[in-house]
Amino acid sequence: MIDWLEAALADLNAMVFASVPVFGVDVTLIVIWLALPMLIFTFWLGFINIRAFPRAIYDLFNTEQDEGAPGQISQFSALTTALSGTVGLGNIAGVAIAIGIGGPGAAFWMFVIGFFAMTVKCMEVTLGMKYRTLNEDGTVRGGPMYSMKNGLAARGWPKFGIILGGIYAFFAMAGAISLVQVNQSYVQVSEVTGFDNAAAYGIILAFLVALVVLGGVRWLGRVTSLLVPLMALVYLAGVFTIIFLNFGELPAALGIIVGDAFSGEAAAGGMLGAFVVGMQRAVYSSEAGVGSAVIAHAQAKTSEPASEGLVALLEPFIDTVIICSLGAIAIVLAGTYQGDADDIAITSQAFAQISSWFPVLLAVAVFLFAYSTLCSWGFYGLQAWGYLVGEGPIRNMIYKIFYVVTIPVGAVLPIQAVINLVDSAFFLMAIPNVIAIYIFAPEIRREIFGYLDRVRKPARAPQQEITS
Repeated sequence: MIDWLEAALADLNAMVFASVPVFGVDVTLIVIWLALPMLIFTFWLGFINIRAFPRAIYDLFNTEQDEGAPGQISQFSALTTALSGTVGLGNIAGVAIAIGIGGPGAAFWMFVIGFFAMTVKCMEVTLGMKYRTLNEDGTVRGGPMYSMKNGLAARGWPKFGIILGGIYAFFAMAGAISLVQVNQSYVQVSEVTGFDNAAAYGIILAFLVALVVLGGVRWLGRVTSLLVPLMALVYLAGVFTIIFLNFGELPAALGIIVGDAFSGEAAAGGMLGAFVVGMQRAVYSSEAGVGSAVIAHAQAKTSEPASEGLVALLEPFIDTVIICSLGAIAIVLAGTYQGDADDIAITSQAFAQISSWFPVLLAVAVFLFAYSTLCSWGFYGLQAWGYLVGEGPIRNMIYKIFYVVTIPVGAVLPIQAVINLVDSAFFLMAIPNVIAIYIFAPEIRREIFGYLDRVRKPARAPQQEITS
């Protein structure tokens, strides 16, 4: 049964990642599909990811919210909820996988793609905020499926919007089953504790996820507001320790990463091969262009769609530009990518060089990353399910039970089978989402630039009437 499933997932992965040869390297079409809008729109919006960065920080911590604004959670909670879905094992195992396959140069391209991904994240969230659905009871439904349905209906294409949104929701439901999180967290926890019952680990994790998933978006926002800073601090504590103890080798490590990115000797086909691997892992890490984080951001309490769009551009900066880059530097400094280890074991060995108990620290971080990601994606999948079959207490509970029951499967399946399933569904989400971004690009640009103009120009005080 397992062999048959592995073969089917491998066939699906081969279909999704169909490639074309470019200078002797097979470049997947989905990578090109995602790279183009990142580059095009970053230039078209005048590097909004740099120019509007200070405003994004201000809006994130601005507590003077419009009391009458729609939404259920603060902009800070919306960001941490979205980050809990992106700052996960794509940052730990994902970096290790990228370096293991594409060499240290792949980490450089993850950094570059993370920078350009900020623009796409801003655009898709701005669009999602503008066309989210507001229910009579004050709750909100949002995500790319609603952007497509409501936005295209406003343009007189209601059937096209319903179909395109339905395609996205279907892929989102499959992509929401975050088996990689379960699989790689079990690998690390088992390594440091000796616990070797994969099914039992999956069941325990499923129970803990159920406690949050059953609680709704407000409970999810409170949990992620606490977990995201904590798990980032735990992981970065280990990373910074590695960097500090090897500080004298830091320039050489950076030279290896940058040099390998442009070297014909890089793994998997030189510069282009390293780019392809880095691009694929960067998208999985940041989720820019995939649209999943729009579901979380749509819950933010603000009447300005572009404001939340700007807050959202901080996501790729935090999870890919900063966290992934620091993790890659630590791995290269430790040199563990040159051994026989693969996936998260590369990172674990790097931590073990500092102290025998440091892999335990990594296991704690991995568990928190996996747990928070699974909680967020449970909510994402529920929104996609609601779009397809309608909402209601019984229907919602059916999906929640299904989602929780699938979690233990990730601990049992081999890692390659897990990656084939998740990558296939995950990247298929980008097809309808990027189409929508292209369609609404002029409207998104007007929304963002209009908002920036309004906040940069102070309101004029009313002129007093001059009487003689």
